[in-house]
Amino acid sequence: MKTKILSFVAILAMSFAASAQIDRSKMPEPGPAPKVKLGESKKFILKNGLTVIMVENHKLPRASVNLTIDNPPSFEGDKAGVSSMMGSLLGRGTANISKDEFNERVDYLGAYLGFSSGGAYGASLKKYFPEILELMADGVKNSQFTQEEFDKEQKITLDGIKSDEKSVTSAARRVEDALTYGKNHPYGEFITKETVNNITLKDVKKRYNSYYKPNNAYLIIIGDINPKKIKKMVKNLFSDWKTGDLPNYTMPKVKNVETTEINFINMSNAVQSEIAVMNTIDLTLGDNDYYAALLANQILGGGGTARLFQNLREDKAYTYGSYSRVRQSRYVGTFKATASVRNMVTDSSVVEMQKEINKIRYQKVSEQDLKDAKELYIGNFVMDVQKPATAARYALNRELYNLPENYYETYLEKINAVTIDDVQNAAIKYFKGDKARIIVTGKGIEVLKNLEKNSDYKINYFDKYGNPSEKPEMTLPIPDGMTATDVVNKYFEAIGGKEKAMAVKTTMMVSNATIQGTPLVMTTKASAPNKTLMTISVMGNTMQKVVFDGEKGYQEAQGRKTDMKPEDITEGKEANAIFNDLNYTSGKLTRIEPIDGKNTIVLKIGNEEIFYDMTSGLKVKSVKSVKKPDGKEVKVPTTYGDYKAVEGIMFPHSIEIKSGPMNLNFKIVEIKINEGVEDKDFE
Repeated sequence: MKTKILSFVAILAMSFAASAQIDRSKMPEPGPAPKVKLGESKKFILKNGLTVIMVENHKLPRASVNLTIDNPPSFEGDKAGVSSMMGSLLGRGTANISKDEFNERVDYLGAYLGFSSGGAYGASLKKYFPEILELMADGVKNSQFTQEEFDKEQKITLDGIKSDEKSVTSAARRVEDALTYGKNHPYGEFITKETVNNITLKDVKKRYNSYYKPNNAYLIIIGDINPKKIKKMVKNLFSDWKTGDLPNYTMPKVKNVETTEINFINMSNAVQSEIAVMNTIDLTLGDNDYYAALLANQILGGGGTARLFQNLREDKAYTYGSYSRVRQSRYVGTFKATASVRNMVTDSSVVEMQKEINKIRYQKVSEQDLKDAKELYIGNFVMDVQKPATAARYALNRELYNLPENYYETYLEKINAVTIDDVQNAAIKYFKGDKARIIVTGKGIEVLKNLEKNSDYKINYFDKYGNPSEKPEMTLPIPDGMTATDVVNKYFEAIGGKEKAMAVKTTMMVSNATIQGTPLVMTTKASAPNKTLMTISVMGNTMQKVVFDGEKGYQEAQGRKTDMKPEDITEGKEANAIFNDLNYTSGKLTRIEPIDGKNTIVLKIGNEEIFYDMTSGLKVKSVKSVKKPDGKEVKVPTTYGDYKAVEGIMFPHSIEIKSGPMNLNFKIVEIKINEGVEDKDFE
């Protein structure tokens, strides 16, 4: 019955998620396309090569400054991460001011100032802007790279790598880039603990002295400014920034596969699959078909009304979102379509994603599709262009790509000029459905069988660092003679012994969790053999209640009371309210599966799988098939941890329930044994 209660909790999570959704099925009526005016820019170049662009905007008494170091991507090899560490150390004290004084001054002004390997950014009220500009210049030119701060940053970086070690998403992104670009490419290499440990303070200083130069830098200042005064300030602050020769580096060429293939990365802890369909492209802002590529992508995967989203989420319910993007670049661009899906529908999701990519390539979009895409894109563009950061980026783009001065003023005209044929031609050219890498990161034991069966593509296997690997083992053998009874008995030994467990007649548990920022309290009461009560309260108000008195039961939510179905009553009668594991001796041992590096033995009974740690004997996970209110069936994993003794019996004090994109992390704050429970609780 306990699993039934957790199932109701999972359904509650789904209802929360559903209520939070916005109905976007109806397109708002568009108004006329507005005129875009970024403001007239003024430009000058210092003798050291620093290019300065100023744009006046007097709507608010604020100003921002963006410094961009226009370094081409460079390969860092066995010292990957050195540029990132260099950027993190900028501004941590200079020759003129300590780190603490620097940060305190920025905070006092109510401003923002940050540095990176690619430049710096600052913003403040108009009256404080001169000081922010001065602090930025000081950080850029005079940062002190100390051993103390280097050691701190190295440890932070290593801690980050360690915490990401088991992240399926991090592994997916890492291998996607490594396979698409190659590990010997700046876009394909990644940071490891080995490369970070190779980096020294000397390397960081060398990186700064080699690449952080004014002669490959742009300073964009936007806001409520006086250009004459700003020009004078910039000259005073940045003219002594020393120029220098920049290292030469030739990037290796990248190429797509000749025929579409699946690249599979096995992650045994994956509860869902990360799918990416990727290919490189040659596309820049100045290209004639750039606008058509944007609209083709808008139609395919540009948001909640796009085809990928409508197919995989709205129609099939495979995922909570599927999207695509086109990334233009002066060096190498990419097309990428993504989705995070349930393991059991990974193969079907791959099929549907490819179907939508090929559909937009080989079938012309409708007039309405193109009209809607234009309206959406124009609306987003107009909202985005109001932001100072966007204005700075556009001003910089005009310089980097040698664009006409009126490029963005005429942007919407060019968007509106795109035709149906233009969209199809761009889709054929840039969405290479026939020469793409389909990169799937997931649990092989749950995914590969169907992926192999339902896919015509060749499957290559890689580890989580992008190294070729063998096909993962689909199962691990169960030790000879081991039975479900053996596993259950070991579990009871682990929690304190079956004798102590059988002496427990009632339990009362109180646990806390948060759902979408809202704190909730779950109280469960149980009385042997099979009486149960569960209430979920939000801010003192009961939101959901489930009661079973041993013969019948009901659930109550949102003011509606519903009697239990016959199958739920049968399950409740057969269950053990306190230790349901007593009923698992009739189950079947199916496999041994690693979880977080530890082997667990999987016991299947009915529509539920229970995972027991083979070393400790403790229950660490269960996966139950649950029917949602709409009748669709989903798998709901529940993880048990933080076991603590209560009156000599081990209980998990951390219970995590995953339902779609929602994670419910319950922390048990109180457990009472043989007290706090009365018969009237189950009425």
